[in-house]
This record gives sequence, C-alpha cells and structure tokens, in this order.
Amino acid sequence: MKRRRWVSPEPGCLQAWAAESQDLAGRWRAARCSGSGGAVAQEERRQRGGFGELLLRMRAQFLVGLAVIAGLPAALPCLPLELTILYNSLLFTMGAPDSDIKGEAEGIRMGLLRVLEAFGACGQDLSTEELWQKVLQEVTVEELQAPLHRLGALQAAWWLADSRLGSTTGLFRLLTNTEDQGRGRSSDGENELLYLLKAWRVPAEGVSLPLVQSAEDLKQILCTATVFLQGLQELEAGNFPTAISLLQEAAGGFCSKRVLAQIYTCLGCCAQRMGKPQIALQHLKRALQVDFQCLPALSHAATVYHELGEANAELQALALLYEALGKTPPAAASSSPYFLIRMELLVHTPILASLLRHRQPSEVKYLLAQRCLQYGRVADAAEHYLDFLALLQEGLQQQVPLDGGSALPRIPEVFLEAASALEQVGRHKDAITLCEEVISRTTGLIPQMLQVEERLDQLECPSPGAGLAGRLLSQKDSLCRLAWRAAGYLHQGWAWAELGKSKESITQFSRCLGDLLRVQLCGSSFEPAGSLMPEVEVLQKIRLLSLIGRGAQFLELGRHKEALLDFQHGLQISPGDLAAASYLVQALWELNRKQEAAARWQKLSQRAPGEDGQQEGQGRPFPLYLVSCLKQATFPHCESLTRSIQGCLGTGSQDPSG
Repeated sequence: MKRRRWVSPEPGCLQAWAAESQDLAGRWRAARCSGSGGAVAQEERRQRGGFGELLLRMRAQFLVGLAVIAGLPAALPCLPLELTILYNSLLFTMGAPDSDIKGEAEGIRMGLLRVLEAFGACGQDLSTEELWQKVLQEVTVEELQAPLHRLGALQAAWWLADSRLGSTTGLFRLLTNTEDQGRGRSSDGENELLYLLKAWRVPAEGVSLPLVQSAEDLKQILCTATVFLQGLQELEAGNFPTAISLLQEAAGGFCSKRVLAQIYTCLGCCAQRMGKPQIALQHLKRALQVDFQCLPALSHAATVYHELGEANAELQALALLYEALGKTPPAAASSSPYFLIRMELLVHTPILASLLRHRQPSEVKYLLAQRCLQYGRVADAAEHYLDFLALLQEGLQQQVPLDGGSALPRIPEVFLEAASALEQVGRHKDAITLCEEVISRTTGLIPQMLQVEERLDQLECPSPGAGLAGRLLSQKDSLCRLAWRAAGYLHQGWAWAELGKSKESITQFSRCLGDLLRVQLCGSSFEPAGSLMPEVEVLQKIRLLSLIGRGAQFLELGRHKEALLDFQHGLQISPGDLAAASYLVQALWELNRKQEAAARWQKLSQRAPGEDGQQEGQGRPFPLYLVSCLKQATFPHCESLTRSIQGCLGTGSQDPSG
C-alpha cells in the first residue's frame, strides 16, 4: 500500500517556525495587556493571518512525494509544533468578530487526519466523533497527547456552541484518564459532562511552544458554558429548581460581566416562572448592578412589577428602559484579560435569545402608554400615545417586531386605544380624527356579509376538513377588522355626545350598529359567554355599548320610544347589564309607564352589590380600547328620578345606580 511520505525538514526550519510562532504569540500577549481595544482588534487580525500563513508554509514543505515507507514517518517530530500552531490559528479564527463558530470546525478535522496519515492510517470516511475516537485510542505517542488534548478542548467549544452536549460528553470520556471512564456521575450526583470536564487533566503549556490562550483558561470557560447551557435546557423544560441550581453555579464560574448579568437575568426569569417575584427582582437587580447595559433585565423587572401590581415601579422601570434605549450604549463589559474563546461565543441558544430580546424604543413607548391607560393615568397615557403615533408617522414602526414576543398589537388597536385616552382627557375632536383613520383604512376590507358558524372550542380542535383552519383564520381576521371599524364609530358616537352634538352622535352609533348587521351568528353555538370566539364577544359588547349610547341620546332629544327600543335590545344581548336596565327604567318613566318603571327599579335595588360585574370578571377581558366606552355607558346618578320612583313606591330604598 502506498502512502504519502513525510520527511522532516531541516532542524533550522523547525527552529525558525517555532521562533516565528513564539514571536506571534508574544506580540499578541503584549497587545492584549496594553489595555487598548483598538490595538487588540488590530493585532487580532494580524495574528489570524500570521498563524494561518505559518501553518500553510509548514504543510507545503512537509509533503515531498509518494513512497512506501515502513515504521513511523520522519515528520513525527514536527507534529507537536504543527498541532500547536493549528491550535493558535483556530483560536483566532474562532474568536474573530465575524466568525461563525459553528461552521468552522474543518480545521480540527484536517489536523486529526494529518495525525492519522502520519501513522499510516486513514479516516476520511469517519464522522468527527468517530475520528476523535480513532485518534485518541490508536495514537499513544506521549509527545502528541498535550497538543491533541488542546485540540479536543477546542472541539468541545465548537460542539458546545452548537448545543451538542452529548458529543462533548463522549469526547471527554476519551480525554479523561482510563480509571475515570464509565463512572458517569460523581458521588454527589453531579451531571456527567461537568464531572468529566473537572476531571480532565489540562496539558502543561510548553515554554518553547507558547499558546495565545491557555488550555486551563479554556477549561474554565468550558465548565461555565456547560452549566449555563444545561441550566437553560432545564429552564426551557420547566425543571425550575434544577435550572436555578445550575445557573447559580454558572454565576460563580469564569465569565465576563456581560455574561454574568445575562446569567442573573435568566435566574430572575426562572424565579418569576416559579411564582417567586421578589426573588426574581433580586436577581434582576443584581444583573443591572453587574452591567447596567443588560437592558433585558430592566424589561423583565417591569414585567414582574406589573404582575405584583406595583404601578409606580413598573412605569419607572419602563421610563428608564426607554431612556436607555435612546442612548448610544458604551462598549460592552468584557473579560479581563482579553480571551479569544469567550462565553459569548459558546452560549447563544434560542431560549437565551428569547430571554435577552431587546425591545425597540417604539415598543417601550407603547407599553408606557398602554400601562398608563390601564392604571387610569389618562393624561400621561394620552401624551405617550401621541409620542408613539409620531414615531409611526416617522416610519419607525418598522423597528417594532410584530411577532408573539412583541407587546404591540395591530396598528388599528393602537389608534383606538389612543382615541380612548384622548376622549378621557377631553380631546374629543382629536379622538374623532383618529377613529376616522381606522374607519377609512378598514373600508373595503370587510365582507358585505359574514356568517360565523364556528365556536371557540371548534376553532382550537383539529378537523378532518382540509380548508377549515384557513377559513377560520380568515373569519377571525374579518371579525377583527369589523370590530375595529365598529369601535371607531362607537368612539365617535360617544365623543360627539360629550361635545353636545346628539344628532351627530346618533348617526355614528347607527353606523356602528349597521356595520354589525353584517355578522350572522348561525346555529346554537352562541349561547353562553365564554364559549364564543373572543372576536364575537367583542362585537356583542360593542353592539350593547352602541345601543346604550344611542338610546341615551334619544332620551336627550325626547325620543323616548326609540330610546326604549334600544335599551330593550341591549338587555336582549346582555340581560344582566345594569346600565341598560337603569336606562330602561328612565325611558319607561318618561313614557309615563310609571308602575312598570317602579317595579323594574325595585328589582334592580334588590340585586347584590357587585353582581353586575361578576359575569364580566369571570370572562375574557375586553380590549383596552373599549375602556372609555365602558365608563361612558354607565347610568348617571339622577336624584330627581330616584325621588320620584321612591315616592311612587312609598319607600326609601337605595338608588340602584348609586
């Protein structure tokens, strides 16, 4: 069998290559210790090219032809130097800012194949795992053990960056001592990979073959990356106590301030999911103490404050987050001394990216507006909504991710929420303008007639009908657009009412009700609240509010019969609604149906306190943009009507509207 023949170069060549390698490593260490980030980055680029060129020159001079040889090839004394230069070269390649660490493992594979070829063996058809097994089991030359172990540590870094913990475990079973193999777990139950990493004997660094990053440093980084990755896996699996234990161990490991802050952020998220908000806040505050540029920690803290109902703290956190996002961040906190292989390169899983997702400034501005509106701080809400709408007009809405992780709903809902806030601060004409924008944008997007036959439980269950899912999604989309358009008319109706324009108000309420006639609820599916599709429930609430609003304006104009019909229709939609029932009493009284009005009033006065809101509180919450309309539809306190009814009944019972 013919094999490639390798001959040893002249001793002077070996010495020259070793000296060049030592010089390159020395220059790198000097630049790293200079403290200048620019000098380090410039030297890093030089070193990457320098070690790569040196490696190519060595390999080009080794290959001199093909011949049958017996025994060990003459090039064996050169392999330790070649593998050490390969290790240094790969460190720079792997640590480069533009590097894709998971896609650059071919250099290690080439090094292993050259080792096998030097011993007259072949491994081209083997997988990387099989190649490592063959090399470590068959190559027992003492001089090659240290360079191979260092390459093994680099291979582990590549695999960890790809979250291949199983492959990494198999490799370190081979790298650890024979008597330690197969133990699997240590006596205290520590997981196998971490146990093997700690048991791995780091090869000594030779004076004549300097390394640009020691294997001992690499081992510490691998240990910390391992427990961090395992902690994230347990967190994703919902094994929170185990995740907490692993993440706490990672926090005590070898990492930069930036990564340490990320670990504390993950600890905070884990504690939050465990239902321990105070502990979560402690971890998130610790993350910000370590690195204030860890803005995801501030975002998560705002979420925890929201869950705790601490409005002031939540709004303060969001305001700080918005301010910080508007500033140019300083250079990220990094390790000291500077390392080529860093935790940032090894741990970047999807769950970590999700937990550390940076919100866009416009998204945080919307959250501020939304929270202020929810907390009743309508003046602040109105200003924040106007600021956010200004961002939309500037085209910055493209910065806001409209995926499941974004806090921003679809744009028409934002306009309607802004209109709700503006109504509550008395800016009714501005609210009318915003609603007109929603109405005009949805015109032509809604079918003339929309039949709704599917119930919520049917929507969530698979069906043998191939086109059912698509039809339901299209149906939901049409219902959403219809709800936005109807809500726009609803807001305009209430806004005109507040401006004292009853006729204009009635026109808009009527347009709202006319739009809602496009929906036909078919079958008996739409009976109890909670079984309906959410969009249908919203449409029913809008219909009720519009009937109450229009009926109230009919009362203002003295059109009592028309008012009575609207309130009766409202009670058909929601039989227990207190506002519709109270307005109905007033309409009956104005129509001189006083006995009937008094009987209904007496029945209302006997209702238990809070009974009216009980059903609504148990169901799904209505959209935030309906808040102002819900408030406006409340029956006003009318002392004269109360006294008249009490006189008719001859009683002093309390007013049901009070």
